[in-house]
Amino acid sequence: MFSSISGYNRLAMRTTLTIDEDVAFRLRKAQENDPKRSFKELINEALRRGLSSQDSVRPKKKFKVKPFKLGLRKDLNFDNIEEVLDIIEGPNRR
Repeated sequence: MFSSISGYNRLAMRTTLTIDEDVAFRLRKAQENDPKRSFKELINEALRRGLSSQDSVRPKKKFKVKPFKLGLRKDLNFDNIEEVLDIIEGPNRR
């Protein structure tokens, strides 16, 4: 069976899906709310909505770090980190 939507030819496909329990629960609820619609229609609509939402996702703006100089304290010797931490945070830091 072929159908044409927006100039695309599609082949109807039969497949087996393993649906997670939470998704199956939501589909059952949707079918209870609209019993005239078939399970197939609900699945196809949910897939279309999900795939369409992926198309409309805007790329996220790249995060960029703006560095600036903090300056080094001339009175600190960074060779002994324990000593530096004692000076900055106090001897009771632990």
